[in-house]
Amino acid sequence: MSTTIAELSVGEKLKTLFELQLIDSKIDEIQILKGELPIEVSDLEDEIVGLETRLHRNQASIEEQQTALNKHFAQIKEAESLIARYKVQLDNVKNNREFEALTKELEIQQLDIQLAEKRIKATRLEIAKLEESLAGINEKIDKKRKDLATKQLELDDIISKTDSEERELRAHSDAARVHIEERLIKAYDKIRTSYRNGLAVVTVKRDSCGGCFNKIPPQIQLEIAMRKKIIACEHCGRILVDDQILDGERVELGSQD
Repeated sequence: MSTTIAELSVGEKLKTLFELQLIDSKIDEIQILKGELPIEVSDLEDEIVGLETRLHRNQASIEEQQTALNKHFAQIKEAESLIARYKVQLDNVKNNREFEALTKELEIQQLDIQLAEKRIKATRLEIAKLEESLAGINEKIDKKRKDLATKQLELDDIISKTDSEERELRAHSDAARVHIEERLIKAYDKIRTSYRNGLAVVTVKRDSCGGCFNKIPPQIQLEIAMRKKIIACEHCGRILVDDQILDGERVELGSQD
């Protein structure tokens, strides 16, 4: 009959917790090896997506401005056509009223041409500004893509060397957690996240806590060595175990059940 979690002695629970810490620390070492690369790769990918969004917006704006430019040219062409027609009609006017009406229409069309020319000038300036911005965005995208390729290559190289080991370690970590009661796992995880080095279970070394290095009183050390109860460092809150917790054996991940 297999031993249940409730049936485990305090000493067995401490040993399992310490073994879990050794496994998780090895996983932490792999993450340290990766460093900030995963975050940097993700950030660069997000930046590229943002720049590409800006790029598409600029391209759409240029197309809108080009459409407006074509419209202004069409207005000029239409006005010039009307002016030509009105000038022909001026040669055949029969009275002053017709002459004045055609003259006014000519003035209106000429004003329309002047307005369209101003709009063409403004639109061309806007297009030039957008194209300059577009060139800048493209330059930034090219730089970010080169940076991303370099960092992705570095990350892929590390992953290729550590992926198998990391997957094995995580499988062992998950297996070890099954044998630890929930309240201890919650405490363990909470302590781990409280410290950058991820140490939640530490041995007493040279009469001191292996986490914060504060002195542990002899009486407390004796209680830790007896393994009758779970004791936390009064200074840092880490769970303390004696340095003989594994009975001198070396943890071999591959041979664990």
